[in-house]
Amino acid sequence: MLRRIGTTGLLVIALTACGGGGGSAGTDPTGGRAAPPARMAQSTPPATPAQRTPGAPSPVQRALSGMSVEEKVGQLFMPVLYGTTAATVSGENQARYAAGTPAKVVAKYHLGGVILFPQNVKSVGQVVGLTNGLQRGSKKVPLLIGTDQENGLVSRMSALMTDFPGASQIGATKDTGLARAVAKATGEELRALGVNLDFAPVADVNVNPRNPVIGRRAYGDDPQRVAKMVSAAVKGFADAKIAATAKHFPGHGDTSVDSHTGLPVIKHTKAEWERIDAPPFKAAIAAGVDAVMSAHIVFPKLDPSGDPATLSKPILTGLLREKLGFKGVISTDALNMAGARKKYDDGEIAVRAVLAGADLLLMPNDLPKAYKAVLAAVKSGRISRERLDQSVTRLLTLKQNRGLLAGAPVASAERAAGVLRSAAHRKLAARAGG
Repeated sequence: MLRRIGTTGLLVIALTACGGGGGSAGTDPTGGRAAPPARMAQSTPPATPAQRTPGAPSPVQRALSGMSVEEKVGQLFMPVLYGTTAATVSGENQARYAAGTPAKVVAKYHLGGVILFPQNVKSVGQVVGLTNGLQRGSKKVPLLIGTDQENGLVSRMSALMTDFPGASQIGATKDTGLARAVAKATGEELRALGVNLDFAPVADVNVNPRNPVIGRRAYGDDPQRVAKMVSAAVKGFADAKIAATAKHFPGHGDTSVDSHTGLPVIKHTKAEWERIDAPPFKAAIAAGVDAVMSAHIVFPKLDPSGDPATLSKPILTGLLREKLGFKGVISTDALNMAGARKKYDDGEIAVRAVLAGADLLLMPNDLPKAYKAVLAAVKSGRISRERLDQSVTRLLTLKQNRGLLAGAPVASAERAAGVLRSAAHRKLAARAGG
C-alpha cells in the first residue's frame, strides 16, 4: 500500500503492505531503514513443553509478567523510522516522535516492532548494522523487524536482494513447489539481513481487472489456485524460519478503489465471500501462517456498520478468529492510509482497531497520539487489561515461535553477502521467469 512517510520537506510515498499498482520493483509508482559482528549468532530453539520444568512459566508468560502496562501497549506498535543506522539523528524522527534516533524511538515507546522501507536501505553491511542496532535498542523484548518483500511490484529490499518475479507470474506456472522455493529463498535473504517478518504473501483473489491496488500482486483470479499458492508460500517462509503474513483480509481483490486514497466497498454476498475471497485465507491458516493483515475495505454483507474491516469486530473477531479459527497475530494495514482514516482521528483509530481484534498496529499516522490513546483506553477500562494481554501474548508467542525470546538475533554482513543474490537463488529466479 502507499504509505506517506515524509514531512519537513521530505515526502516519501512508498508501496507498503497494501501496496499500489504500477511501477517497477523497488520503486514507488508515484515517484515517491555499529559494525556487524563476524558471525550470525544462532538463536537457541524454543524449549518444548517436555523440556520445561513442570509448572514453570513459559518464556511468553515470563516476558508478559515482567512488562508494565506502558511496555505492553508499546508492543502493539510497528512504525516506520527514519535513518540508515539506529543512531542516525533525524529531523523526521524528532518531528514525529520527539526522539532523534531510531534507537531512541524504540526505547521511548517500548516498541514491539519496526518496518523498513527503501529509505532505510543502502547496502548489505548498512542494513545489517541497522537491524542489529535496532535490536540492541530494545532492552527487554527483541523486535519484530518487518518489511514488504512480496517480490515483483512491491519489493522493499530490491536494491540488495535477488530479483524474483511477482506472485502473478509465479501463479501462472501453477507450480506450488516453485512458489514455496521462492518464498523460502526470499525469507533466507531477509533473515540474513536481520528482518524476521515479511508482509507477504498476498492472499487476495484478483477478480476485478480494474483493481488499482492488487493486480499482479495476486497469484491470480482463481480462488483454488491462489489458495494452493498461498499455502505453499507460507510453508516456504516457515522453511526459512521467518514469519509470514497473509493479506488483506477479508479480501481486497474485487475493488476499483485504492484504499490508500479512498475507502473501497466490496459488494460480495456472504456466499460469494466464502467462494471467492475466503479460500486463500483458510489455506494460509491451515498452513500455519504467523499473521493475517486486515484490509481497509467496507464489506457490508459481513458488517453493515460502514466501518472498514480493520476496525470491524464482526470481521476480525467474529469471522477471522471465531469462524476461521485463526489464533495468530492480526495486523492492521498501515493506519496512515485514507481508507482507515475516513471516520475517526488517529487516536480513536488505534483504539477501535484493538477493540475490533487487531494485535499489531502498523504505521499509525500519529504514533504519539495513537500510543497515548490506547494507553488511556486501557487505564480507563475501555480496553480491558485482559484484552491487552491477549494481543501481547499473541505477539510474544510469534516471537517465541521464531526464536526471538531466546535472545535477539544478530545478523552478519559476511554471512548475508553469501546468501543474498547467491548463484542458487539467481538460478531459481531464472527458473521462475525473473
